[in-house]
Amino acid sequence: MEGEQVVSTPARLFGQGMGFPPQLDADSRVAWSVGPANVRESIRIILTTEPGERLMLPAFGAGLGRFLFEPNTVTTHRSIEEAVLQSLTRWEPRIKLDEVTVQPDAQDALAAVVTVRYTLVVNRATDQLQLRVRLGA
Repeated sequence: MEGEQVVSTPARLFGQGMGFPPQLDADSRVAWSVGPANVRESIRIILTTEPGERLMLPAFGAGLGRFLFEPNTVTTHRSIEEAVLQSLTRWEPRIKLDEVTVQPDAQDALAAVVTVRYTLVVNRATDQLQLRVRLGA
């Protein structure tokens, strides 16, 4: 309606969904994820999902499990970076990727740490997320 002001809530700007992992709130109802937290959870879900896991979206996910038996080398790290870039570009339109890096995990020789730096499209706030990926030899 003319003259009506639209209130921009985090849910309206970023979306909302059931929290992940699923849990109950203080009122014993399903907890919802709202705002920037919803975007972070979405990124984590995309990165930890294997293509084929979702019946209605068989191409969804980054497919990082395919690197489980790969060596912890620069070549493998570059392949992981490319998989992360492609999957987040395709499945998470609320962000602009600023940088994706993969480094050996200092605590575990059989793992690498993926760091995703991104900007939220709606308000240009920057954030980052880290995820450990198990590798082979």
